[in-house]
Amino acid sequence: MGKRLFDAGEPSTSNFSHERALARQGFVRIAGCDEVGRGPLAGPVVAASVILPPDCDPSLFIDSKQLNHKRRLELYQLLSAIQAAIGIGIVSVEKIDEINILQASLLAMKRSVEQLANAGSPPDYILVDGKFEIPLITPQTPLIKGETKSGSIAAASIVAKVTRDAIMDTLDDQYPGYGLGQHKGYPTRQHRQAIAAIGPSKVHRKTFRGVKEFVR
Repeated sequence: MGKRLFDAGEPSTSNFSHERALARQGFVRIAGCDEVGRGPLAGPVVAASVILPPDCDPSLFIDSKQLNHKRRLELYQLLSAIQAAIGIGIVSVEKIDEINILQASLLAMKRSVEQLANAGSPPDYILVDGKFEIPLITPQTPLIKGETKSGSIAAASIVAKVTRDAIMDTLDDQYPGYGLGQHKGYPTRQHRQAIAAIGPSKVHRKTFRGVKEFVR
């Protein structure tokens, strides 16, 4: 695990105060990392890692759950325009069922950081949404509700959400009848009723309650 060099309890006055404090300690490539898709009954879990340019306006990036689809897409495109470094990690339904959703989420985060490194932007510090560290030696700090405390984590949440939503739209075409494009795999009444009526598909999580009861 990475060595924690930052006090997550330090009072913050903006959603970039953690990044600025780390920069004062000499860290240059500070990545925010977040995942999307722990709760759904179908589809992969997706994580993203983002290193924001130091001269960007981090206040633009807030928790993806507080944004509508149009605004998330606009901010996703803005991240490309300002040349933010982005890494994405995806863990399949099969792997989720094999190792459990918590371990799959951490694996997705690890893969997103590794993609950053492979693209030439290895982070020297990671701010991680949640209370668990990513299984990497890179120094890191978990931040509970990190999307509200770190612009970098918020940006990662936007990238992960946009990426996963696009995947679920594609799966909706491949596996019609469940409404995957509408609820993105989450356990809505419509989704649960469809699973009960026609059974789970190949992209449903067979170990999850609401699905496993209907696996034949």
